[in-house]
Amino acid sequence: MKKILLLSIIILINMACTQAQVPSGYYSTAQGLTGYALKTELSSIITNGHNAQSYGDLWTVYYSSDRDNYYENDGSVLDIYSEDPSGSDPYNFTIGSDQCGSYSGENSCYNREHLFPKSYFNDQSPMVTDMHHIYPTDGYVNGQRGSFPFGEVNNASWTSLNGSKKGNNSYTYSGAYTGTVFEPIDEFKGDVARTWLYMATRYESQIAGWETNSSNSNIVLNGTSNQVFEDWMLDMLISWHNADPVSQKEIDRNNAAYTFQGNRNPFIDNPQYVAQIWGTTDTQAPTAPTNLTYSNLTNNSVILSWTAATDNVGVYSYTIEQNGTNIGSTTATNTTYTVTNLTALTSYNFEVYALDAYGNVSVASNLITVTTLDNPGVAFSEDFNDCETVQFTAISELSDLDWECTTEFGENNTGAYQMNAYSNGSQVPSTDWLITNNKIDFDAYTNETLSFFTAATFGNSTLQLLYSSDYNGSNNPSNFTWQVVPNISIPLHTDGGSTIEETYFSTIDISSITGQVYFAFKYDTSNGDSATRYTVDSFTIAGDQNLATNPKNKLQFSIYPNPANGILNIDFSTNEEYSYAIYDLNGRLIIKNNQTINKEISVKNLSSGLYLLQVTVKGLTATKKLIVN
Repeated sequence: MKKILLLSIIILINMACTQAQVPSGYYSTAQGLTGYALKTELSSIITNGHNAQSYGDLWTVYYSSDRDNYYENDGSVLDIYSEDPSGSDPYNFTIGSDQCGSYSGENSCYNREHLFPKSYFNDQSPMVTDMHHIYPTDGYVNGQRGSFPFGEVNNASWTSLNGSKKGNNSYTYSGAYTGTVFEPIDEFKGDVARTWLYMATRYESQIAGWETNSSNSNIVLNGTSNQVFEDWMLDMLISWHNADPVSQKEIDRNNAAYTFQGNRNPFIDNPQYVAQIWGTTDTQAPTAPTNLTYSNLTNNSVILSWTAATDNVGVYSYTIEQNGTNIGSTTATNTTYTVTNLTALTSYNFEVYALDAYGNVSVASNLITVTTLDNPGVAFSEDFNDCETVQFTAISELSDLDWECTTEFGENNTGAYQMNAYSNGSQVPSTDWLITNNKIDFDAYTNETLSFFTAATFGNSTLQLLYSSDYNGSNNPSNFTWQVVPNISIPLHTDGGSTIEETYFSTIDISSITGQVYFAFKYDTSNGDSATRYTVDSFTIAGDQNLATNPKNKLQFSIYPNPANGILNIDFSTNEEYSYAIYDLNGRLIIKNNQTINKEISVKNLSSGLYLLQVTVKGLTATKKLIVN
């Protein structure tokens, strides 16, 4: 069963955590060390547990370690020589089927590239199969790079389709090598730098002897086991490391390598180790971030943003504090952060700090206080589980078919409404509506959102979700004005066959709708499209109650105890029958009672958490937040 998830139109920015899943105590013996003593201890840590795998096993681990789940998110091979981080890739490789093989140009196949060339260590084990520095890359580009050192190029003699370059080294440093080098794009320079620094650390006891293995190794290695690199190369690697902080892609690959061969890259787990080992002394902290502000405030989240800090060497990251506690971090290039899991109607204090690569921390930004919104109310909800009380009416304008209530096939195989224009072995041209029984008052709410579920099988016909302010409830809805509900397009069935394709629409912004309106699902095969069987379920409209509209007509009631521990008492100034419904915070109906006079509501079967209690008396409706212990 294919599942398609359509998220809220209000897209929240998800910041990647820059701390890998490091086993507890993995680096404990390195605590308190600095300089080359730290490097030696790290070498011991990442050598112990390194279980060298075969060269052929790399093809298999790439299925989990080097897929594009970060840029196009298409699962293709993440090749640093063809990936375009800001646009469409010039080409993509399919994992497995596009392995080299021979190549005649770019986009022929991918192979296994030793970012630290194997000629530098004479193809010896375990270096030759060490996944940390062996990446899947375009075979032809790998051939262009050969065993040339990495460097920076102004005037390229050859350039790959994603902008990687080969040419004379232009890196500015006194006495730097000026011959042929290879430069990856900026997006992956930090990845390369941390890979080379890993090799210098993991193979500390051997690398001093690699300098004379080839002319190219002699260019970059200085014949020592401590500094390891020539001055210009070390300076460039540190520069690349600082300019391109650790990414989620590196974190995930580091975790995959640990699973594969039992050791980790310490400079991904702890980027500050680079400065602590090779860096010059820097005690100057960055300036404070400024203009901290917020946007997209909801009942449980908020987006923070600020103006970037500056530093004499360079800002490395930002940390965010909530009420004096560190809750997360961003890279130097990200000056926004999404805070989640907040409590409604609660005030929070936020500050941001800047850090440089040497661990210096700025003073705090300006402090801001944010008070979250109230939990949304439920303006309308229908789960289609009771065919006798469904709040929708089926109307057929063309054909003798109709939307029908079914006890299955809905979300999680629950009750739903279903329509299919294919009947008795043939297709029937149909125009069929499923319309709310009454208008929904959008002036009584603000910040309205819509959630619902559809399932499609067979055919390629369309299903529209529409709304109308002039429809009068008659049997000829096409004679009235209907508009497409904003931010929603119900997808066509893709393969035309019997696969059930489910779509979840979650908290879609429909706040641009105003006034009192009907909602309708319109099914139409009158233009000859092949009939699709559509199912709809779990239709919920939520919003913040607008107390400014007719406040005297609002239902007033109280509930106690709240939090409740089994029995909830409800109190309002009437002895009339009333209806109530309890929803979770996603708008899902949990409990419903259409008519009762009992002022006690059992919540003993509800899990602990936040809920919404909606009460209706004589046409007046109000919603309160309910906490269950």
